[in-house]
Amino acid sequence: MNPILAILKEHNISDVQIKELFQTLTDNPMMAMGVITQLGIPQDKLQQLMGLVMQNPALIKEAVDELGLDFSKVEQAKEKLNQQQ
Repeated sequence: MNPILAILKEHNISDVQIKELFQTLTDNPMMAMGVITQLGIPQDKLQQLMGLVMQNPALIKEAVDELGLDFSKVEQAKEKLNQQQ
């Protein structure tokens, strides 16, 4: 299992909530940060999760693939985010 998904499941985040989080990530990455903080994951685990993503961004693609979502939307969201900065 993808380590991002494993951390989320470890904290009893439902499959529905996980899919919603990744759907939000693909639609609006800035909103995804707000959603993830509302899941109630302890700060130390949240930092571990963010560290994993920063060290290995490919984990996001793996998680999106594992959830059966469209990774091209993640790429589109990333481009939109880069244009806003």
